[in-house]
Amino acid sequence: MREYVDGNEAIVRGALAAGCTFFAGYPITPATSILVHLLRELPKLGGIGIQAEDEISALGFCIGASLAGRKAMTATSGPGLSLMSEHIGLAIMGEVPVVIVDCQRMGPATGGATTASQGDVQFARWVTPGGYPMVVLCPSSVPECYSLTRYAFNLAERLRTPVILLADKEICTTLSTVDAAAWENTPVENRTLAAPGPFVPYRYAPSAAIPAFAPVGGPQIMRFTGSSHDERGHLTKNATTVGRLNQHLRAKIQARRDELAIVKADLQPGARTLLLSYGISAGSMLEAAAQARKRGQAVSTLIIHSLWPVPDRPILAALGGVERVIVIELNHGQYLREIERLAVGHQVIGVNRVDGELITPDEILAAMH
Repeated sequence: MREYVDGNEAIVRGALAAGCTFFAGYPITPATSILVHLLRELPKLGGIGIQAEDEISALGFCIGASLAGRKAMTATSGPGLSLMSEHIGLAIMGEVPVVIVDCQRMGPATGGATTASQGDVQFARWVTPGGYPMVVLCPSSVPECYSLTRYAFNLAERLRTPVILLADKEICTTLSTVDAAAWENTPVENRTLAAPGPFVPYRYAPSAAIPAFAPVGGPQIMRFTGSSHDERGHLTKNATTVGRLNQHLRAKIQARRDELAIVKADLQPGARTLLLSYGISAGSMLEAAAQARKRGQAVSTLIIHSLWPVPDRPILAALGGVERVIVIELNHGQYLREIERLAVGHQVIGVNRVDGELITPDEILAAMH
């Protein structure tokens, strides 16, 4: 059986399949249909859907719902993600599981509301003060919108952290024919709940460990603050305690870099060129590679699905034996900077567009000559 589905509907299906029971959002192109779908579907399943007064409140509602034990999600675009910045930092500090969908459109400011772009790549990484690691996943097809949304919930629950799903306008709003067998049903994970009895909500030892969770309003005391705190949630300026807290917030993500890495590699024997992309641009990359191979040119491809933390090891493995890397993206070269850091001794070339049009296979083939 085949279906005609766009990325936003696939995201909604993935969220519901992951156990999402709370959504709050504010209308913004191209994410609005996620809000509309979930306002309609969640009440049927005993969940809650809210249209908030703005994006700041939307994420605030999600943080509160998650603290009460719900699996929560919001969806927006670049301007809305800007407004959510402070609350993203709050979720990091309070170790709150929440999924944030960013359906990218062209910026800056209101930019092009119906225009294709991948301009939020670096913004998603550095969206909040402090420089702490963000987990950012990126689908390159409609079925991956479903599977990576499910996985985003798993990671948020497993790591007690906000996770961003970085989609883009073309994938979110373009209908595609999808084989029903393509919906990948990964196991659903839930956060580890604290055992009855004395409870320490922010245990830091060992540094990379994930503390157990107890919902607010339950029998155990759960303190929540955006300020530096000790393991029990009491505010503190003790340098040793603050240092342990901040090391923990970094270590619980950094220590799992390899575990978080998701790429799709097609490495050809004898290839001297590696094509690398993500999101909607990966489709043009694969078509360009297919055309090059028909002409007898060996070329490897790498699609990045876990943009942050950077999947260093798979990228380095793909670089073995090649002489140059061509990075294809709808921005001024935001991920190219990360590849340059890894591809020492290789020629690194960017194929970019920022005019609202998609990169064509011919543009990629031209860069290969």
